[in-house]
Amino acid sequence: MLLLVALSAVIAPLFFLVILRMSALKGMFFSSIIVTALGFMVWGMEGEIIAASALQGTHKALTILFILFGAIVLLNTLTHTGAVDRINQGFQSISGDMRVQVIIVGFLFGALIEGAAGFGTPAVVVGPLMYALGFNPIAAAVLALIADSAPVPFGAVGTPVIVGLSNLPGAGSEFFHDVAVKITMIDMFTGTFIPFTLIFILTMFFGKKRSFADAFALLPWSLFIGISYTGSAFLYATLFGPEFVSILAALTGLVIAAGTAKVGFLMPKTEWQEALRDGFELKTTKSSMGLITAWSPYLVMVGLLLLTRIVPSIQNFTQTTLDLTWMNILGVDGVDSAWELLYSPGTILVISALVALVIQRKSFTNFTKATKESLVSIKSAGFSLLFTLLLVQVFTNSGINTKDLISMPQYIAEALAITFGPMWVFVAPFLGQLGAFITGSATVSTLTFSPVQYSIAQQIGFNTELILAGQIIGAAAGNMICVHNVVAASAVVGLSGKEGDIIRKTIIPSILYSLLAGIGAFIILSFM
Repeated sequence: MLLLVALSAVIAPLFFLVILRMSALKGMFFSSIIVTALGFMVWGMEGEIIAASALQGTHKALTILFILFGAIVLLNTLTHTGAVDRINQGFQSISGDMRVQVIIVGFLFGALIEGAAGFGTPAVVVGPLMYALGFNPIAAAVLALIADSAPVPFGAVGTPVIVGLSNLPGAGSEFFHDVAVKITMIDMFTGTFIPFTLIFILTMFFGKKRSFADAFALLPWSLFIGISYTGSAFLYATLFGPEFVSILAALTGLVIAAGTAKVGFLMPKTEWQEALRDGFELKTTKSSMGLITAWSPYLVMVGLLLLTRIVPSIQNFTQTTLDLTWMNILGVDGVDSAWELLYSPGTILVISALVALVIQRKSFTNFTKATKESLVSIKSAGFSLLFTLLLVQVFTNSGINTKDLISMPQYIAEALAITFGPMWVFVAPFLGQLGAFITGSATVSTLTFSPVQYSIAQQIGFNTELILAGQIIGAAAGNMICVHNVVAASAVVGLSGKEGDIIRKTIIPSILYSLLAGIGAFIILSFM
């Protein structure tokens, strides 16, 4: 009975969004009511705790909406200045093939943003960028979510590893390094196939002919790019630890992908453009804007993200100035919500949009138009995020109750451990995936479940670093399907209300990713 109650946070959203195909607004409204009612009646959560969780969820929703606003206002500003047209022409000079573009923009550029910012930022940046390049909007959202997977364990300069494992015995640089290496070893069996997965889904779900041959034509090149990414990630993790793996591997992959596509290495003879949205026309008139000028706002964005995260003095300034963090909400110890305004990717995205006007020598009216359009775009996502995060916070705060019960996530983890203990190397990624699906964060999933994973690994005699690596990779897989990421990715391409359709397309790749991670971990374990 208690297990079913704990799993309601998973079952209800899947039922309403995937099976009944409700919008996130309706589906998460009903889901949050069910989970909150069960938390109160069955788990013994007091009204004050639930109220604090609701306020915590509201505060967190505002932080996410601000990031969405920043992502959309940047894209809309660049659309008005003409930079998007120039960026598109630049891609055409490398390759007009949408299969190639989804790898360069969705996977590799997204990985660079993930390495710098994390926290769902890549999907809300590359999704609208792909839409601007002509991609069908649902294709842009789905592919952006799936692409933001392999880089996630090392997002925000290694946060899922460094912060996610910080509450374990022996946590320190050597421990983090060992886990990072194990992650990249497993990722040889998972992340290597993400480029081909993106191409397969693009051609089979969104192509006019829905032909496997269209995907198979780029199988050699996509695997070459995949192994270039995961192989270099293994090298960088071994040499430097977790902080810069996604950034350096993404830069390596971008150079290789752009170079090989430009010279036609492993490229098919015909360019594939069958997933263009209706009414999209590529402007053939050559833009007078330089390519670097057009891309400069994104370069500024990545630069500012890195400065605020790796330069201690700048990081400290942005984290302490204009700090809107809410601690101990309603006096409940530990119920907090962070919002360091200057440190937020939303602020950096808005600054990048303003910098674009200066670099590209355009009128401020382009920004004001973009602002109005962006506010309209995110309006419908607000309540969806509010109900989603209410559910998340009730679920995670359920350990504060009058019945002396452990929290719902811990209850699920312990039940799985009892059932699947000897097979845990296969189960560990799915527990991480489950945590990220509900909480929307690989870091929070790892903070929540890593003590359980560590304890189980020791009990059954498995390598603890390998099991924890499986946890973090599974949490990355959960990024593809977690509701508030899907709500965000939908909003930025104008598809609010279609969240269920998007999850239906990302759930199979997400499950396969965790399955491959389990198989990869088992193979590595066999040789240890």
